[in-house]
Amino acid sequence: MMPRQVWTFDPQSGGVKIPPALQPEIRQRIVEHADKHYSGKFNRIDVRFRGCFCYIDAYVEPFVAPDFDSEALGITAEEYRERLRNTPVHLCRLRHFGEEGRWSMAFYTYSQDKYEPSFFDNGTWFGTPEEAFDTSAVYLEG
Repeated sequence: MMPRQVWTFDPQSGGVKIPPALQPEIRQRIVEHADKHYSGKFNRIDVRFRGCFCYIDAYVEPFVAPDFDSEALGITAEEYRERLRNTPVHLCRLRHFGEEGRWSMAFYTYSQDKYEPSFFDNGTWFGTPEEAFDTSAVYLEG
């Protein structure tokens, strides 16, 4: 006898393409939330869309040690600082399921160098883009 296949919902697969008409509203919500709650912790926020995904990155003011050795890297401290200013800090990737508030999240893990499924701070697989920002803002606390 063959085992029965059981359908289970996976919040980290599937999804619905984010309509182009919705993208500016989502971007604005995320940026306004970041400005209101995390002002001064980043230079700018980048929100981009691809299919069912919404990627959130931050650009931060880098720390460069006072004893920076420009000869070792072949660039000045200011050139190094500018390079880091233009390197994004990946925060998270949202997956859209078509219904308002029906987003899952994958947190960017630098130890694995990839997006990993994550619960929202509300303890569930689903939340809003603003809640995803709050969950992943740990990278802005440094």
